[in-house]
Formats: sequence, C-alpha cells, structure tokens
Amino acid sequence: MNAPNAHLPNCVLRYAALRNSNLSGTDLSGTDLSGASLIDANLTGANLTGAILIRANLFGADLSYANLSGANLTDADLTDANLTGANLTGAETASAKF
Repeated sequence: MNAPNAHLPNCVLRYAALRNSNLSGTDLSGTDLSGASLIDANLTGANLTGAILIRANLFGADLSYANLSGANLTDADLTDANLTGANLTGAETASAKF
C-alpha cells in the first residue's frame, strides 16, 4: 500500500497485510491494526495515537517521529523497528518484543 499522508482514523484493519507499505505521515489514530503485518513498513511521522496494535508485526518498521501516545502495543513485535523520536507516552507495551 502506498498511501503517504492519508487520513484513515478509526478504521478497522485487523490482520491487514501491509508489509513494505508507505504510510508515512498517515493519520491512523484510533485505528485497529490488531494482528496486522507491518513488516518493514514506513510509518515515519504517522499519527498512531490510541491505535490498537495488539499482536501486530512491526519487525523492521520505520516508526521514527511517529506519535504512538496511548497506543496498545501488547504482544507486538517491534524487533529492529526504528523508534527514533517516536512518542510512546502512555502506550501499553506489555509483552511487546523490542
């Protein structure tokens, strides 16, 4: 998926296959991405405020300067993800893999 700067708040994208997607600058606030595959996705500067990322696979994803405040990352895989400058204030990271 190539949708930089798209406006997709409060969507339901459970188990979506978004590997290598360009979602930089996209508004995904409140979106349910539970179980989604976001391997190597570009989420630079994305708004993921309050997003649900339970068991999401974010292996190698670029989350630099993304807003993940209040996001639920329970059991998410963030191995090798770039979190430079990301806002994780209030994010739930129980059992997340970094």
